[in-house]
Amino acid sequence: MVNDRGARRARDTPASPGTAAADDLSILPSKGRQSFGHHAGAFARELLAVVIGAVIVASLLRGFVGQMFIIPSISMQNTLQIDDRVVVEKLSSVKRGQVVVFANPGGWLSGVQPTERGPVGRALEFVGVLPDTSTEHLIKRAVGMPGDHVVCCDTKGRITVNDVPLDESTYLFRSPGGVVADPSQIRFDVVVPADRIFVLGDNRGSSRDSRCHLNDTGAGAMKGENAFVPLDLVVGRAVAVAWPVGDAHRLTVPATYAGVPVPVEPAPLRPVVRAGPEASC
Repeated sequence: MVNDRGARRARDTPASPGTAAADDLSILPSKGRQSFGHHAGAFARELLAVVIGAVIVASLLRGFVGQMFIIPSISMQNTLQIDDRVVVEKLSSVKRGQVVVFANPGGWLSGVQPTERGPVGRALEFVGVLPDTSTEHLIKRAVGMPGDHVVCCDTKGRITVNDVPLDESTYLFRSPGGVVADPSQIRFDVVVPADRIFVLGDNRGSSRDSRCHLNDTGAGAMKGENAFVPLDLVVGRAVAVAWPVGDAHRLTVPATYAGVPVPVEPAPLRPVVRAGPEASC
């Protein structure tokens, strides 16, 4: 029988640095052998992954957290100016006195032309990098919440909410000469129905807001129902003007709304509306 101890010993002994096994570079990690094309391809793949991730994050933020809108009209002057970029937050619920963005309830929009953008601009707008230029949204101040009794006006010409007069001098339109506009030339007496809000523009003389739809009629709806914006159409509350930089500021709830009590009665299912023929502006 052949003695194979030596052979086994040779097989089991680690190769020394000078052996052929140690010199066989094919079993070692490759260093410095990747081509420029390989590096460029890897970089392109990583960049694509980053871009796709950024688009997904931006889309999610736009859909659920916040979004920017461009102001298209003078209806909220002097609080907001035409072409202001407004940041809208979507997480919190609507409160009385906030400036809110909402989808067109139907028949509220007319004569506003959208800003035209190319394919790249539309894509950036879709993911939230650029502000929304859609004309399907409006921005107003939420003056009445569900169940609120909103009246124009008391003996001093002030709008009242749940019998408390509002001091709107801090945000109503002010002329270059410093004259504050009247709260409303349209008289009304309404109770806001459940799940809806009553909204007014800060520039009351140039705002087609809830007052202008108190005489609306439509199939399946009672007279004036279209004046009250469904809460499920509210995109969110405007929290700040982001552009122009020189006019950037926060949009806070005016102090006068802190004194408005909650409604005494539960919100009715249908609105209570009393308004004259002028409430069709």
